[in-house]
Amino acid sequence: MFSKETLFAVSLFPYLGFLWFLTRSGKTPKLALSGFYVLLVFVVITIPAGLYAQNEYGVELANVDWLHGSAESFLTLSNVLVVLGFAGAIAKLKSSKSEE
Repeated sequence: MFSKETLFAVSLFPYLGFLWFLTRSGKTPKLALSGFYVLLVFVVITIPAGLYAQNEYGVELANVDWLHGSAESFLTLSNVLVVLGFAGAIAKLKSSKSEE
C-alpha cells in the first residue's frame, strides 16, 4: 500500500508537531529537549548515508557496518540526552521536595 520511504516521510510531520508543542510548553528539561532535536539530526544524517550505501555498495545502509554505526551514533546520543535530561529533572524535583 505505502512504501517504507513514504511512511518515513509522512511520519516526520507528527514528530515536528510533537517538537513544536514540547518546545512551546516550556516544561521539558532543556537537555531532554535537545535530545529530541538531535533525533532530527539522526534522520538528516541517515538519509544521505542510506543513499551513499545504495550508490556505492549497492546494499541497504544496515549492511554497511561502518556507515550504519556512524549514523546510529546520533540515535544513541539522542537517547542519552533525553534520559539524562529527564533524570536530572526528576533528581531536582526530589531534591526540592526533600527540602520542604
